[in-house]
Amino acid sequence: MLYLTRKVGESVVINDTIEVTVVEVRGKSIKLGFVFPPEVSVLRREIHERIKEENKAAGATDLPAEGLDLPSLVKPPKGD
Repeated sequence: MLYLTRKVGESVVINDTIEVTVVEVRGKSIKLGFVFPPEVSVLRREIHERIKEENKAAGATDLPAEGLDLPSLVKPPKGD
């Protein structure tokens, strides 16, 4: 893990595309500002972990892979 010391108004740049600026320091909390391209996702860790768990749960299935009648589960497009 990289540790940096920054003061209010100072920034770090990541991979030439993401800028993180210290906006405010209040007690034990800091406020960070981010500038990043629209295709980049930035999430708080607890949200990221929740999404990972929900995706993992959604991928788990109780349906047996053998004997599954897929054509009965999929509706054909209208007009066919």
